[in-house]
Amino acid sequence: MPTITIDRYDLALLAAVQHHGNATNAVLGATVHLSASQISRRLQRLTDAGIIAGHAALLDAAAIGLGVTAFAHVILERHGKTHSDAFEAAVAGLPEVMDCFSVSGDADYLLRVVAQDLPAFSELMMKRVLRLPGVARITTNIALQRVKQTHVLPLDHLTQPARSRQNIRYSGGGT
Repeated sequence: MPTITIDRYDLALLAAVQHHGNATNAVLGATVHLSASQISRRLQRLTDAGIIAGHAALLDAAAIGLGVTAFAHVILERHGKTHSDAFEAAVAGLPEVMDCFSVSGDADYLLRVVAQDLPAFSELMMKRVLRLPGVARITTNIALQRVKQTHVLPLDHLTQPARSRQNIRYSGGGT
């Protein structure tokens, strides 16, 4: 990925689209103090650079009947690329698995899972997740209450002097 230089307008635009992803370019322009055409060009540049990964509506899981959120720590029987690849391909096919991370520590993977209720969660774990290729053991934690959930990434670090910052350079000014 080539280096991209962003300025204060780009930072303001990134903040605005994280909070109001369905805003029109005119509304974003009023927020950022640029024209709608400038907003359009900047959004396209940020998308082409891979900084904006996509757009989606955020649904409330409980509101659509998915009242259980759980975290599963998965330990594989064997390690190695073949075993990991098989597990990862299989878990990708489970729509109830919202996130799957390869992790350090006691487990090999951490999954965030949603289900309608406890019986549905139990069935998912016992009949599908435990049967995924290479799974030796799973421990789960059921979320009792959501304290914080956000999709908004912090951006302040982008204005600091570069350390090892992934191909993004901040110019501070604007054009």
